[in-house]
Amino acid sequence: MRIGIVTDSTADIPPELVKQYQIRVVPAIIVMDGESFTDGEDISRQEFYERLPHLRTPATTATPSTAIFQGIYTKLFQEGAQAIFSLHVASQLSGIFDTAKIAAQSFGERVYVLDSTSLSMGIGFQVLAAAQAAAQELSVEKILDHLQNFQKKIRVLAMLDTLEYIRRSGRVSWATARIGALLRVKLFVEISEGKVLNMGQARTRNKAIEHFKTMIHKLGPLEELAIMHTNAEADAHKLLADLALNLPSPIHVLNATPVIGTHVGPNGLGIAAVLK
Repeated sequence: MRIGIVTDSTADIPPELVKQYQIRVVPAIIVMDGESFTDGEDISRQEFYERLPHLRTPATTATPSTAIFQGIYTKLFQEGAQAIFSLHVASQLSGIFDTAKIAAQSFGERVYVLDSTSLSMGIGFQVLAAAQAAAQELSVEKILDHLQNFQKKIRVLAMLDTLEYIRRSGRVSWATARIGALLRVKLFVEISEGKVLNMGQARTRNKAIEHFKTMIHKLGPLEELAIMHTNAEADAHKLLADLALNLPSPIHVLNATPVIGTHVGPNGLGIAAVLK
């Protein structure tokens, strides 16, 4: 059975893997000072993060239309797909999943829209697992079972350089409530089942990065890892070197989607890991 794979640009999958597995990526929409940009097409990630601190009004995100999803699903079926897996950013953090779900209704039970409950390569690793399973010509049922088990192995951690952007987003109630006490610290968070959990803080960036490395090592043996940053490439590569991990798959270092950046701000670091 030929299966099409669809995700959105918040998955942060490296372009070479998107091409290798023929994954269709629906771009999210970024709104900056009243102007809309298509993620990855109208504005580069470096430019987004450079402009972010200087905006007159906070950047926001918008969900792609149902028509865009329907167009991609239709084209995949025209190209011979018999079923489609559409995996997206956590439904608790974005409306993209709900939009994809609505778009899929036009296709009966041939489109499976799945909530990754995650962000960035926390989604990306799940999408790649689906694509690899589809390439092995597994049945829909076996792929669904595989993804359900695989999702339990995903961990996503991040270190925020500032709380200003997460406060502005209004999506994390505890950040708003404690912002006065936390403004001058570097915060650690985990994305778990679509929720943003407070994992502690550090007073300086150097101490924060050292603690972040400890948090990563405490995850235990890993199968895969991706390091994400928000225009902090030098720190991300230093983190990679300091971790000195020997994994069976390449470790990707990537500038995270602006959809995350609007809530994290510049100079953030994060990881998505697949546990053994």
